Amino acid sequence: MDILNTLSLKSNRKVKINFDGGDLSSDAGLLLIKEFSAKIGFSKLIKKKFKTNDKTVRFHKDDENLMQMIYQVISAYFEDDCADELTLDSVFNAILKKDRLTSQPTLSRFFNRMDEGTLLQFDDIDKSLRDIIYSIKYPEHMLLNLDSTLFGIYGNQEGEGFNFHYQAHGYHLLLCYDGLIGDLLKAELCDGTLHCSNDSDKCELP
Repeated sequence: MDILNTLSLKSNRKVKINFDGGDLSSDAGLLLIKEFSAKIGFSKLIKKKFKTNDKTVRFHKDDENLMQMIYQVISAYFEDDCADELTLDSVFNAILKKDRLTSQPTLSRFFNRMDEGTLLQFDDIDKSLRDIIYSIKYPEHMLLNLDSTLFGIYGNQEGEGFNFHYQAHGYHLLLCYDGLIGDLLKAELCDGTLHCSNDSDKCELP
C-alpha cells in the first residue's frame, strides 16, 4: 500500500498528490468577526469585567474560555464537546492567540464555576457594550419589548419544569428587547413552569 507523502499520477507524471496541504479551516469568516470585536474593544471588555469565582491559577483563563465559546456559537459549534474537534483549528487558534483550544472537560468545569455573580457580570458587559454603541449614535427613542421563550434542557437541572404553553421541559426566559432596533437589553432566567410573561412587571430593567 502506498503512503501518500508524494504520489505521481501514472497518466501525468507532472501531477503530484500529497496530504501536506498546510493548516486548513472552514471557519475563515471568524477573522472578520475578530476584527470587528477588536474594533469595538469587546475582547478587552471581557478580559476586564469577566471572572468566575475561582482562585485557582489555570492555564486556560476564564475570559479566554468565554471568548472561545462565543466564537464557537457564532460558527454553529453549539456544544462544548465541539472544542475537541477544533482543538488545532488554525483560525480558532489564530483569533484566540493560542496554540491549542480549551478542551471539552475544561470548558465543562468552566461552566460549572458560573453562578449568580456571573449573570450580573454579563449584565454589566451588556450595558458597557451599549455604551460603546450609543457613543457612536445615541437613540432618540426606545421602545421596550418584553417577551418570554422556553430554553430547552436535558436532565433534571434545578429550576427546570414542564411548561404547558410550550408543551416541553426547560427554563422560561423573560427577555427585554429594544423594539425599534432589536437589541437585547436584559434577560432574566425564570422557573420553567412560569406561564408566559407572568411577573414581567417586576423585572428590573437596565
